[in-house]
Amino acid sequence: MQNIRNIAIIAHVDHGKTTLVDRMLHQAKLFRDNQETGELILDNNDLERERGITILSKNVSVRYKDYKINIIDTPGHSDFGGEVERVLNMADGVLLVVDAFEGPMPQTRFVLQKAIELGLKPIVVVNKVDKPNCDPEATQEAVFDLMFNLGANNDQLEFPTAYGSAKQGWMGEDWQTPTEDISYLMDLIIEHIPAPRVPEGNTQMMISSLDYSSYLGRIAVGRLHRGTLQAGQSICLVKRDSSHVSSKIKELYTFEGLGKERTKNVVEAGEICAVLLELERNVAFEIGDTVCDSEAPEPLPPIKVDEPTMSMLFTINNSPFFGKEGKYVTSRHLRDRLFAELEKNLAMRIEETGSPDQLLVFGRGIMHLSVLIETMRREGYELQVGQPKVIIREIDGQRCEPIEQLTVLVPEEFSSKVIDVVTRRKGEVGTIDTKGDRVQLDFTIPSRGIIGLRNTLLTATNGEAIIAHRFLEFQPWKGDMDTHKMGALIAKETGEATAYSISKLQDRGPFFIEPGDHVYAGEVIGESLRPGNDIVINVVTAKNLTNMRSKSADDKSTTTPAIKFSLEEAMEYIREDEYLEITPSHLRIRKIILDETERKRARIAAGYKDE
Repeated sequence: MQNIRNIAIIAHVDHGKTTLVDRMLHQAKLFRDNQETGELILDNNDLERERGITILSKNVSVRYKDYKINIIDTPGHSDFGGEVERVLNMADGVLLVVDAFEGPMPQTRFVLQKAIELGLKPIVVVNKVDKPNCDPEATQEAVFDLMFNLGANNDQLEFPTAYGSAKQGWMGEDWQTPTEDISYLMDLIIEHIPAPRVPEGNTQMMISSLDYSSYLGRIAVGRLHRGTLQAGQSICLVKRDSSHVSSKIKELYTFEGLGKERTKNVVEAGEICAVLLELERNVAFEIGDTVCDSEAPEPLPPIKVDEPTMSMLFTINNSPFFGKEGKYVTSRHLRDRLFAELEKNLAMRIEETGSPDQLLVFGRGIMHLSVLIETMRREGYELQVGQPKVIIREIDGQRCEPIEQLTVLVPEEFSSKVIDVVTRRKGEVGTIDTKGDRVQLDFTIPSRGIIGLRNTLLTATNGEAIIAHRFLEFQPWKGDMDTHKMGALIAKETGEATAYSISKLQDRGPFFIEPGDHVYAGEVIGESLRPGNDIVINVVTAKNLTNMRSKSADDKSTTTPAIKFSLEEAMEYIREDEYLEITPSHLRIRKIILDETERKRARIAAGYKDE
């Protein structure tokens, strides 16, 4: 059997793990010296490049000193924990990348906890030692304390550490002495990460990931736990519901460099491979299924994934502007796309509602759901979503809600403002640490308090706050919270907004639209300055021309620039009686009931005093 090392790279968001993988690919001479490769080679999804985060796990391999090192790049954000958990099953060890200035952060704890529970051997990489005011040795101590607190065994606690800068392309034993390259880290991997443990028995391979080819269809990716695989071999596919399907391996691939290579050789246990199966048209494999021996199938225990903490209502777009931009607008399109997502998105759940046009989608957080929505939007879907809601559970007869650990890093002068904002949302202050000229504040806060918090904190701290959070546990309900939401400015008529109307109405509050934008009656076009009071306004009125004034005078109307929301910001902003309309080129907030008279009737029926 060839010398194999299977490692997963884990870290908090933006601590440099994808950049480190780039360096490992270059170290292994995967590219010609004169080849232009760009940066963040593995983040090849448009969304990943735009957001600077890893969403989907990736598999690559490098050859170094007669060893084949299979590298799995994992997401750092806890919203993509479903990805992290299933890919760690393929690894024998982990590279834990930690920023030398920030130290261990909430997602560092999240991903490390998963690795320790699986008994994986860690190598710690203290990255970004070139940052001013950083303390690499204190960071290494903090990682040790974190591992100890997470219940790491003695072998895991005796971890080797490499110091360096992935961006500058070096890793070494001493952070004050830069080396020429990252060969020190590559040697640590070979020396400390154990070779794959291969138990006795016949063929077993858990499907941990899915690939897709427009020519071949769905391809199963996983680590061969025991036994062997070969093209043409008969196998038994054991589904998560314990049903058995007889099949044959049509084609077999191993990972070489950035791609897959078809192989006719026997693949031995411990290797990560991709399998194309011969299946009947109505049979499909899913993540968590096991490829087993055809004669005596023995499935592996299915993957366990943390439960969702948030839900959103997904429905078809039925606004007056529906169908103008998207290719897929019907309820059948929406349902098919969401249920197809379930096959590879393990942390997601879908529930039927009383209406065939509406589905409840459960996920791990706003970002988890927003990535799905943004992907659908780019594929040409039109849809509407309701206000995100946290999942409430009854535990031992008590109403419980999800609680998160929140970390905010801010300049010292803003710390009291941050504490004020978070405690208003039922947050409780934990520890307060000084890091250089900044203060790190740790809180526990209900998940519903996180919704809309980022914008409020960035406004309160002049954009200086660095915010991270992770799910902690379910705790008893913390009571109602007062977030002082302002009322909405609602369009009275459908048409094109004019500069004249908007400039005359700017004393009512900030607008979300600009002159020339098309609006419809019932669309939320701004925020009222009066808390809780919605105001219906007409922004499509043009100035009447007379003999006394020329049309050019209309151009002198001055309007304040409109507030433009990102998808996540809009999802966090909408209220209970609103939908967010999403099309390939527009985000619009609207009232669920567009007609003003019908809205008033609904408010009275719901027991609200009408304004």
